[in-house]
Amino acid sequence: MTEATWGENAKTPHIDWRISASLENVSRGESDVAEVTNLERAVRDWLGLDSTHQAAAVLTTEHAVQLDGASATSFTGEGIAALAEHLPANSAD
Repeated sequence: MTEATWGENAKTPHIDWRISASLENVSRGESDVAEVTNLERAVRDWLGLDSTHQAAAVLTTEHAVQLDGASATSFTGEGIAALAEHLPANSAD
């Protein structure tokens, strides 16, 4: 029998930064239209917002993302900040 061990990697497995994601409740010019892009770009764009817009933003993903042991398709404030801590060093652009 093999014994399973649960480490930190089990709480946040590999994140597919290429999945579709939308960043909502963020003003773009005179409109408030959700931008659909990939997860990495959405999180990097969120990092560039001022604190008021960061607090209002909602990030929705195409598929559930497991982060710190919880699986979700919608992130706000602290959840997006937690995703940002896992961003790859290289930009997707």
